[in-house]
Amino acid sequence: MDLEQIRKFCLSLPHVAERVQWGNDLLFTIGNKMFAVAGLGPNDTKLSFKCTPEKFAELVEQEGIVPAPYVARYHWVALQDLDALPARELKELLKTAYQLVHDKLPLKVRKQLGQD
Repeated sequence: MDLEQIRKFCLSLPHVAERVQWGNDLLFTIGNKMFAVAGLGPNDTKLSFKCTPEKFAELVEQEGIVPAPYVARYHWVALQDLDALPARELKELLKTAYQLVHDKLPLKVRKQLGQD
């Protein structure tokens, strides 16, 4: 998947917003909490996202996937190349990242989103 395909996929999820922050990072958020970050600079990590502790341990063993700088302790991984994972698997992981963040949103925020 290329960055535009990832962007379209993330924005297709309910209530997702995007914004550029920290200079070259495209953030995908729900309820103002990020679930994925794409690097826009040529030397940036290509894509980072949240995952479960089990999936984190599994993914960082694969070539081209490393613990995400600054947020690895929260089980975020970083893809050094967008082709590190097949498109289908990447979409599932992004959906999981979205759901993990959504489920941790305060009840008040989820109600504002019309989700609970």
